[in-house]
Amino acid sequence: MPEVEPLARVFETLAGVLDERTRRLVAAAEATALGFGGVSVAARASGLSRGTVIRGIAELKAAPKLPRRQRIRREGAGRKRTADRDTTLKRDLEALVEPVTRGDPESPLRWTCKSVRQLAAELSRMGHRVSHRIVAEILHEMEYSLQANRKTLEGSSHPDRDAQFHHINSKIQEFQRQRQPVISVDTKKKELVGDFKNTGKELRPKGDPERVRIHDFVIPELGRAAPYGVYDVTKNAGWVSVGVDHDTAAFAAQSIRRWWESMGAEAYPKARRLLITADSGGSNGARVRLWKTELQKLADETGLEISICHLPPGTSKWNKIEHRLFSFISQNWRGKPLISHEVIVNLIAATTTKTGLQVRAEVDRATYPKGVQVSDKEIALLRIKRDRFHGEWNYTLLPRSH
Repeated sequence: MPEVEPLARVFETLAGVLDERTRRLVAAAEATALGFGGVSVAARASGLSRGTVIRGIAELKAAPKLPRRQRIRREGAGRKRTADRDTTLKRDLEALVEPVTRGDPESPLRWTCKSVRQLAAELSRMGHRVSHRIVAEILHEMEYSLQANRKTLEGSSHPDRDAQFHHINSKIQEFQRQRQPVISVDTKKKELVGDFKNTGKELRPKGDPERVRIHDFVIPELGRAAPYGVYDVTKNAGWVSVGVDHDTAAFAAQSIRRWWESMGAEAYPKARRLLITADSGGSNGARVRLWKTELQKLADETGLEISICHLPPGTSKWNKIEHRLFSFISQNWRGKPLISHEVIVNLIAATTTKTGLQVRAEVDRATYPKGVQVSDKEIALLRIKRDRFHGEWNYTLLPRSH
């Protein structure tokens, strides 16, 4: 059993500063620390009864925990903080951080990554005695934090942007009331094919990540994959052509043709019209001549009146295919190297959602040369009907042979 005398001397020393409650709690703390037999030893050393010590142990267990940073030192006591002793430290630190936003080309850190260690080193060269930890604390006090840049600036928007969105919405509702197909189309980001790093994580045995190449140089025999998607807005179904050549208007139109032959004609056996919503740029851009001539061929082949509504410039993120199809494809293949076109097709086709999204995908190994010129004569042969509201964005290609 522990000796009583050393502990008794402790209580004698503290006798003048301990009241009845604090004496009981100190005895309880000592008893708890001593373990077996501690209650008896603490009771004899403090002059308290065993019952009082036991009650003190219960109080300690039930007592609310004080905040870790509760101040008990008198105001102004202790060593002065560096920021308080060095009156120019905060001003000089803010001057180092701020020039990037104020555009000062003379700042020594204007073109570098401003880590707290680099800031501390620069402050030291200016005569301040400061560590990177102190710099981090001061920045926190000044309400600075690490932040990524955010896409919020759209640039100048077209004055009829909102009106075009209303027009597209009314068109979609009109086609859906008449049970005519409505699709949203676009090209997903091109992907390198091969054992390259793919962002995201997937479950694997601990300590066994999948090995991929360090450098992202294209493998000539595999090349890149250009997934062109067609999303059926009404049926919540998607089709993706995984191209191996250039992303041209001919490739875009062929992808729509393959969707119609594989899925659309069966889903809409009585269809007479087709509505396509697309971005204003890229292979299906509003000013691309080849896009119109290729869709005219599709209208001639199918007998469908093909109406196109382009989203206003700079609003591609609002295209339904982006957040109803492409985003889920990216989630499904995150962390998986896209080692072949077949793997890409399988990952796309396996994409599903709780709302019942179904996707089909195939590789398109045809070649689509770039730079195909469309003459004025070919444009004159188009059977195109432009809407009264922004005919450059909204138009219909009527079949010529039916």
